[in-house]
Amino acid sequence: MERLDPRTTHGTPDPLVAGGQDAFPGTPGGTFDPWRYREDAGVTGADLVGYKVEATDGSIGKVDRASHEVNSSYLVVDTGPWIFGKKVMIPAGTVNHVDHDERKVYVDRSKDQIKAAPEFDETADTDPAYRDKLGGYYGDTYSAIPPGTAR
Repeated sequence: MERLDPRTTHGTPDPLVAGGQDAFPGTPGGTFDPWRYREDAGVTGADLVGYKVEATDGSIGKVDRASHEVNSSYLVVDTGPWIFGKKVMIPAGTVNHVDHDERKVYVDRSKDQIKAAPEFDETADTDPAYRDKLGGYYGDTYSAIPPGTAR
């Protein structure tokens, strides 16, 4: 095993880039999968309905519905007065961690990113086209270029 020189500063690699691809701790292979909870998020087997949801810059509402389907997991969040009582669907891959003592789910997106996501349609939550659009949006929000911008 090689030793690190203690006199040298060892930076950590950018957690969002590894080998030119998106990479996230706790995800299989380090890639972002919008429809799978991260291994280290603390979600396994938990009923998250009723938990408060915290974006990176504040509260966005409460979990109205939570799915734990393999490769198809998500949260439906009732935003209350924040977005005029609308609901938003947030893919499971955005869940950073869960605090079961405080009954809070922390997602790694800002309120503006969540507000700008494709509008939730309760009749389309299982529609592959809608899920591709939503998953693509949340995948793009990890990139340096804002979603919807020409690349």
